[in-house]
Amino acid sequence: METSILKLNKKTIIMKKQMILLASVAFITTVFAATSVVGKIAELTGPLFTWESTAHNFGEIEQGKPVEHLFNFTNKGDVPLIISSVKASCGCTVANYTKEPIAPGKTGFVSARYNAAKVGTFNKTVTVMANTGDDAIVLKLSGSVVTAK
Repeated sequence: METSILKLNKKTIIMKKQMILLASVAFITTVFAATSVVGKIAELTGPLFTWESTAHNFGEIEQGKPVEHLFNFTNKGDVPLIISSVKASCGCTVANYTKEPIAPGKTGFVSARYNAAKVGTFNKTVTVMANTGDDAIVLKLSGSVVTAK
């Protein structure tokens, strides 16, 4: 009788180990599947800026002759991109931008016009806020203003 109880205990222990192993595999599979789905949802939702460039160097420009650069972008997201504000770093730079929502796959712009009033090198920025969920995008302008000939 004692050997049959011992055999029964061994079978019970083996079955419990198999159940624990099976439950562990099922749990781990569920966790990885959920993580994968959440990651894909995060990747596929929202607008996304893709800029042709975020910096422009005008090189040498003549004093008193304003210059302008157009920063172009594409919305690579899956919902419309909406720019909420565009601010230049100083009064010597004026910014303009696409005001209407930019549909997925479509393009928009931010333009920056520098007045070139003072001789010397300059480094200016234009800060762009949008519904992308990211931090602000900082566009950079640089160059050197030389005395008019």
